[in-house]
Amino acid sequence: MAAAGGKKVTLRVPVADTPKLPSPPPPPQPSAPAPRRPKKYLVYPNLPKSCRLSPTLLRWLQGLDLTFFPRNVNRDFSNGFLIAEIFAIHYPWELRLSSFRNGTSLKVKLDNWAQLKKFLAKKNLKLPKELIYGTIHCKSGVPEILIQEVYTLLTQREIKSVQDDPVNFTDYSYQMQLPLVPRSTASKSIKDNIRVSELITNPDMLSNEFKVDFLFLLQMLRRKISRRLNPKRFEVKPTVGELTLDRLPARAPRHKLKSVTSRQTAVPALPNIKDSGSSMKTLNGKHCGTPPLEPVTERIGPEPGPEAARPAPPGPVQE
Repeated sequence: MAAAGGKKVTLRVPVADTPKLPSPPPPPQPSAPAPRRPKKYLVYPNLPKSCRLSPTLLRWLQGLDLTFFPRNVNRDFSNGFLIAEIFAIHYPWELRLSSFRNGTSLKVKLDNWAQLKKFLAKKNLKLPKELIYGTIHCKSGVPEILIQEVYTLLTQREIKSVQDDPVNFTDYSYQMQLPLVPRSTASKSIKDNIRVSELITNPDMLSNEFKVDFLFLLQMLRRKISRRLNPKRFEVKPTVGELTLDRLPARAPRHKLKSVTSRQTAVPALPNIKDSGSSMKTLNGKHCGTPPLEPVTERIGPEPGPEAARPAPPGPVQE
């Protein structure tokens, strides 16, 4: 019938009304924070992780067009990837960069540096083992010296180091720049200066004990210097010698004492009648306020015989 009439009839199926969900409440607006007093922070010197490369080295690294520029020298040069890329630029046919990996694990670091050592031995290029060891374990100040050595090997030029203190593979110089309060203790110094990677690569207990003893000596030296420079803070009492030096009276000027014999009346020597070869000289005098001294006799000449041993008769006293 719908087809005969030529009209299309569409039937609508009633759809169940979907319940409308309630709209979520608007989020509460955060209240303005109460004003607080600004905190006072201590101003510390630059951390040892800061870049201490000289401007000459920085310009040289920028001119090499490396894969990435090192932001943290200790971290970025520890795996040896950038060092391998520097050598690959100068020796493109003898060193392939594809055999090196850019990772942070200890295995990747040791593999990269093992390949670099073989290449350096083949080209008769020498890098100190201590610098390689310190670079692998991220010792502060060591990667900068390693880069200087690489620069000298490749360019045959020498540059002046920007580091004033010699590197001893510890943070001693950095700790001495800090105030007394934030300086690390002995246990903290051991944790900071002995890395876990060092214990993994070298599990020898004896060598690790030597490192700990050396760190204890540095801690004692730093403590002694602090006590000497700041005695009031540590309540250091002066020693007996220091107290004595502080209470000594002022020294009087020294005057030359006049000879005692100048104030005395000298008695002329009495001649010896029997023995002309020997003579006797008698000195007698009196001190002011002291009892008279006994006469002192001096013999001049050979030893007297039995006749000369007799006392000579007194002669006339000359006025």
